[in-house]
Amino acid sequence: MNCVFVQIRCRPGATYKVADEIVLREIHSELYSTSGDYDLLVKLYIPEGQDTGKFINDELAVIPGIERTLTTLTFRAF
Repeated sequence: MNCVFVQIRCRPGATYKVADEIVLREIHSELYSTSGDYDLLVKLYIPEGQDTGKFINDELAVIPGIERTLTTLTFRAF
């Protein structure tokens, strides 16, 4: 499994609806509300062999209310 972090910018007023939809899809390990340029931070584990970009595009970015995402790939835990 590959761990990635995705920051999500939501349309104004849509953050809680987006968070609820992520929870319903059961695709996340952790989900946080954040301050700054992005509204949510999601920790995901992408199944080995699955394309990360396609997974995020098909499972996360299609949720209504999401304006933009920023994905950070991880390589090694210390």
